[in-house]
Amino acid sequence: MSGEPLFHSSLVDTADHHSALRESVGRLVGKYGRKYFQDMVAAGTQPEALWHELGQAGFLGVHIPEAYGGGGGGLAELYIVIEECAAQGCPMLALVIASICAPIIDAFGSETLKRTWLPGLADGSLKMAFGITEPDAGSNTHKVTTTAHRTEKGWVLNGAKYWTSGIDVSQAVLIVARDGDLAVEGGRSALSLFVVPTDTPGITLQPIDAAVRSTERQFFVFFDNVELAPEALIGERGAGLKQVFVGLNPERVSAAAINNGISRFAISQASRYALDRSVWKTPIGAHQGVAHPLAEAYIGVQSARLLAARAADLFDRGEDAAEAANMAKFLAAETSLKALDQAIQVHGGNGLSFEYGLADLWFIARLHKTAPVSREMILNHVAQHSLGLPKSY
Repeated sequence: MSGEPLFHSSLVDTADHHSALRESVGRLVGKYGRKYFQDMVAAGTQPEALWHELGQAGFLGVHIPEAYGGGGGGLAELYIVIEECAAQGCPMLALVIASICAPIIDAFGSETLKRTWLPGLADGSLKMAFGITEPDAGSNTHKVTTTAHRTEKGWVLNGAKYWTSGIDVSQAVLIVARDGDLAVEGGRSALSLFVVPTDTPGITLQPIDAAVRSTERQFFVFFDNVELAPEALIGERGAGLKQVFVGLNPERVSAAAINNGISRFAISQASRYALDRSVWKTPIGAHQGVAHPLAEAYIGVQSARLLAARAADLFDRGEDAAEAANMAKFLAAETSLKALDQAIQVHGGNGLSFEYGLADLWFIARLHKTAPVSREMILNHVAQHSLGLPKSY
């Protein structure tokens, strides 16, 4: 697909236009479908044809300002794109990463960084990975040990990141690093953010053999005296913690979008199978033992979708979306696992066959019970900030 993008910022204000966006994305991704995505995963290759069409249609950049080649929309529009891709059997983790990097660069990056990266992220010609997780830091971002020091020529970066998704096919990685030259108070690190081109000397990738069946591979990334130009810094040095949270709430909503899309795909497949599969001349969907668990799964998924839509709307309005975003991600992960498990059960033995496209979705859905923030840390957040209970960690 080429020519004028299908999405325009004038479409973002009404439910009708959101429906039109969802229909357009579904129609485009539906041309490829679950088997296409499974084949890409099995071959260890990228879904380049699908990615290119999404970019050319304007869907990859729906949340990026028009001034930088995007659609001028927000997280609500990106949520629709991510969920609809997953609902068509193509859960794309790269879209979750897009929800982190572009908003951070747009909010805090220099004009040079914006014009260098945002247009390419919008049309799909460029990709950017995100590096925050470290083996010994876990959820405690203050304890990251990857360190940046100021030099006469710019910066030098040393350290390592863990579970960095898709860096092997990205032109840059957005790194959260401790600023080694700034004072540390109260055990908290002064963090700075950097856009690091992946072809910079001193970067080494070590693949992680993971169970997740996705086109994005996971890596242990090492930085050994990686020299960066001054313009690699995003915004104000030492203000990285505040800056990174501009991307973390969208990340949670985007993770919810993938799981809600997987739920929709699974329930749709199960409902179709329950209609077509007959035992003793009766469709198995006529039995309450089959129908009721699917109906209950559907109710849970619709609840998760409503909460995610609420979180995206709060974020786009500039309001505090932390509570809703965390709860949306929590609920989407829980309900998707139930929906997927029930869909597999409806299929009987066929549910374990790759032909039916369900079993190999399990670890993608399960991933978001642990990442990008664990269910336990979300419960901690809700207990402390929503219920006013004492901090437990």
